Amino acid sequence: MLPDDLEDLDPGLARERTMLAWARTAIAFAAVGAAMLRKEPVAGVVVLTMTPLIWALGRFAGRHAARPDLVSRRLLLVTVTVVVVSLLAVAVALLGHSPASLSQLLPLHG
Repeated sequence: MLPDDLEDLDPGLARERTMLAWARTAIAFAAVGAAMLRKEPVAGVVVLTMTPLIWALGRFAGRHAARPDLVSRRLLLVTVTVVVVSLLAVAVALLGHSPASLSQLLPLHG
C-alpha cells in the first residue's frame, strides 16, 4: 500500500529542497552583486563576497540532520549568519552613495 503523500516515501526530499533553496539564494546574491558592480562597486563586492558564505552555510545546514546534538549549534550558526548579513546590508544601504533624485535611481532610456 502506497502512502498518499510522496514525502512519506522519501522523507529526504524536504532536505534536498532546502539545500536547493540555499543554492538559489546564493545564485541570487551573486547575480545581484554582479549587477550592483556597475553603479556601486563597493556594495557589489560586499554582496559578492557574501555569496560563498551563503552557499557554504546551506551545505552545512543540510549535513548531520540526524544528529540532534548538532541541531542547536546549527541553529545558532544560521541565526548569527543571518544577523551578520542583515547588519552588513543595512550598513551598505546607509553608508552607500544615495541618488540625488529618483531619475538618477531609475534612468529612463529612450
